[in-house]
Amino acid sequence: MTPPPHIRMTIRKTTIDDIPRLQQIFAIARRFMAATGNPNQWADTYPSLQQLQEDISGGYSYVCIQNDRTVATFVLRDGDDPTYNLIYNGEWKNANPYATIHRIASSGEVRGIFAQVMNYALQHYSTIRIDTHRDNRVMQNAILKAGFSYCGIIHCWNGDERLAYQYN
Repeated sequence: MTPPPHIRMTIRKTTIDDIPRLQQIFAIARRFMAATGNPNQWADTYPSLQQLQEDISGGYSYVCIQNDRTVATFVLRDGDDPTYNLIYNGEWKNANPYATIHRIASSGEVRGIFAQVMNYALQHYSTIRIDTHRDNRVMQNAILKAGFSYCGIIHCWNGDERLAYQYN
């Protein structure tokens, strides 16, 4: 998956200094999700400062930079995700080692962020999993457009249902 040439950007690991901008981006993303029919996926405080710090210290958090401005963020974590151990009403495409994309959020300033994230992820991993809320139609469309297959339903650590997808 190649992003359009007009949206070339830099992707790098997130640092602690990026946290204030990430908090702004997540606030923008929560408002966008609520405005597009998905008000319940992320609570007003999600992700917490502690979660952001854990993602950064674990080396899983990334930022997308265009013209010296952070325009998006995401988590790309390799290895088994415990929330994916049980899948209902379907099955994973295979049991290959995989990476998971979580907490992807954009400031809305640049289009094509998901394509950029997928391009980056596919440079490092061949099998990728992702999940989203049933009401998050915008993300479901982006996921399917990127070539993922719907696999079934998983439950997050807090028990919330999510639609699960796999690329490969």
